[in-house]
Amino acid sequence: MLKNALRYEPWAFNDIAGTPLVSPIIDGIDESQFVVADITYLNPNVVYEIGFAIGRSKRAFLVCHSEIDGDRRVALDVGIFDTLGYETFNSDDRLSEILTAYVDKKPLAFSPDLDRRAPVYVVEPPNKGGAATVMTSRLKKSGYKYRSFNPTEESRLSATDAIRQVAASGGILVSIIGDNDTSALVHDTRSLFVAGLAHGMGKPTLILAPSSVHLPLDIRDAAWTFSRPEDIAEGIARLALQITEYLQQADPIPLEHATPIQVLQIGAPTAENEMTTLAGYFLKTDQYTRARRGDANLVVGRKGAGKTALFIQLRDQIRADKRNVVVDLKPEGYQLIKLKEDILAHLTQGASHHLVTAFWEYLLLLEITYKLLEKDKQLHKFNHEIRDLYIELERTYRVEDFSTEGDFAERLMSLSQRIAQDYRSHFGSADSTKLTTEQVTELVYSHDLRKLRQQVSEYLEHKESVWVLFDNLDKGWSTQGVDAVDAMVLRCLIDAGRKIERDMRKDGHDVHCVVFIRNDVYEHLMRQSADYGKEMRVTLDWTDPDMLRELLRLRLVAGLDLQQEDISFDQIWPRLCVSHYRGAETSAYIIERALMRPRNVIKIISHAKGFAANLNHQKIEESDLEKGIRAYSQDLIVELDHELTDVFPAAEELLYHFIDCPHELTEWQLHDILLGAEINEGDIARVKEFLLYYGIVGVKGFGTETHYIFDVNYDLKVLLIRAARNGDATRFVVNPAFRPALGISDKD
Repeated sequence: MLKNALRYEPWAFNDIAGTPLVSPIIDGIDESQFVVADITYLNPNVVYEIGFAIGRSKRAFLVCHSEIDGDRRVALDVGIFDTLGYETFNSDDRLSEILTAYVDKKPLAFSPDLDRRAPVYVVEPPNKGGAATVMTSRLKKSGYKYRSFNPTEESRLSATDAIRQVAASGGILVSIIGDNDTSALVHDTRSLFVAGLAHGMGKPTLILAPSSVHLPLDIRDAAWTFSRPEDIAEGIARLALQITEYLQQADPIPLEHATPIQVLQIGAPTAENEMTTLAGYFLKTDQYTRARRGDANLVVGRKGAGKTALFIQLRDQIRADKRNVVVDLKPEGYQLIKLKEDILAHLTQGASHHLVTAFWEYLLLLEITYKLLEKDKQLHKFNHEIRDLYIELERTYRVEDFSTEGDFAERLMSLSQRIAQDYRSHFGSADSTKLTTEQVTELVYSHDLRKLRQQVSEYLEHKESVWVLFDNLDKGWSTQGVDAVDAMVLRCLIDAGRKIERDMRKDGHDVHCVVFIRNDVYEHLMRQSADYGKEMRVTLDWTDPDMLRELLRLRLVAGLDLQQEDISFDQIWPRLCVSHYRGAETSAYIIERALMRPRNVIKIISHAKGFAANLNHQKIEESDLEKGIRAYSQDLIVELDHELTDVFPAAEELLYHFIDCPHELTEWQLHDILLGAEINEGDIARVKEFLLYYGIVGVKGFGTETHYIFDVNYDLKVLLIRAARNGDATRFVVNPAFRPALGISDKD
């Protein structure tokens, strides 16, 4: 018995011979006031049990040895445990002091309200491929919409967000990879924590794992193992039935004594997770209005600037008119990997361009046809004007050796793999191969393209407009940066879209093809083809803090269910957050650290709100904001490190070399940091440009204010000229957003 009258029962005491190992541990958690877990090393069973305890509304008290590295780097990438908080110890005596002192037994609160419009939560794996594609595709076919943690969109998973997402779900889908590389360990740790939460809350849960993987004991009996795609489909079919039953029986009990912060929902940082709610608080900017009018065929923006939100809102607004046809395509570049590796690497530049343009034109026409057939599957039976056209179009579309199963991602991957296989059988692996028009036609097309195009045109006489919205292609270009082949693939997609527009408009049809891409990819495209600077485009660059406040105001009004469009930001904000922090108005303080990206504003507030909710605060207090900024800063380091590596692979882990540096750097101090990061002398100028371009550092002349990229309308040349003009007086200032995670003081 310890002096605080608590008796701690070690894990080993629960090991009862003849019983399933997990049973006494789970029972022990249920019977305990709180659970103590050592996270110095991330034992997979312990990670699961932490999640289970939280899901069971038990306090999870975490401790970590301060002088052992353990799995600290993995934990940093995972992102869960620092947002939960933990105590550090360096000796048995210190651990004893921690455990015999007062321990707050109050569990984390979470709202029981279900998101019935998107009731499934998915933790997506880092590397997309066959199994991952089948997993999400089959979930879509089940009829249930889902929200997800996507590691290509969010660098780390916060515990607060994971708890909120699981609590709002009627079903959970996670996977175990089982490999020993870092990305797999990070993913599996997240999956185990979320699975523990789900089991603790009693949610229908599917844990997918390859049959060859050695699973942790706690989930060994609960996991669904697979060796074929059909096994995954069967597992998800069973999950769908469990979700249906759960949603029919679920009747959440209202959260008693909840604070305004605990019940407030401001949406998710990633638009994919708020598809069903986005319309209620979407800010209709001029860029949206221009895209809606059809004034652009490119939407360009930085990661987190709101491309996907615009994509979703544009899609939903257009298809609200049943006369319109919306083909929304969200592939990922990895689905073209076979095409890129097996064909494009061996063709001449001209042959590659010809083949890929034909590929995209064919694919886009097929997807328009697919959408027409899907949209009018029932309608044509009762509409004599389209009945015969529908039957003829369907007959032309469904040909032998062409799969119409699955979603677009599966169809894209199937088509690219089929072309790659046919190419190898005809041409082998010889380099610098040239292809004739006839060879391209034979290789790419399974349909009579001219006949298909004509029938689609005739069918469109009965439609108002067609919109092809293409997003996500650049997500597959993350590990080695954007290369010339990637740019060519994108260039051909744009060309194919314009060709379809021209052909259909000649027949009097209103057709639009809009491609959504990152701005760094677009600029790479312009460097490869100068004429692409003339493309009609809208650019999602945010420069006005008041626009971000308006975006936030709309979310707060919706989240508080105020039903008052005319209520001002200044009326809402003080109800939810302390007005000033370190002498600065808090919304300005947050926006200053958000790199002028809407996603980052939402992330900061979500982190701070999470800390406030966990401590039952009525509003976000100074300490909550400080913790939230620190958690966000760590997220930003990981995210921007990946983003820099996307476009300049040699800069991997560059940002970590700024740890403990001054917040203002001379030219030579910055130069020395880059050399220490093993950046080649010849690449230093380019890397400096990247640091400026991504807002990681700004430029300050002698006695002048600091200018970051978003202060000069994202024109890098302005910063470069300012830096050159000020000479030795130039200071490169580390953005305040990065300082907490890098241990950089704001003081001189």
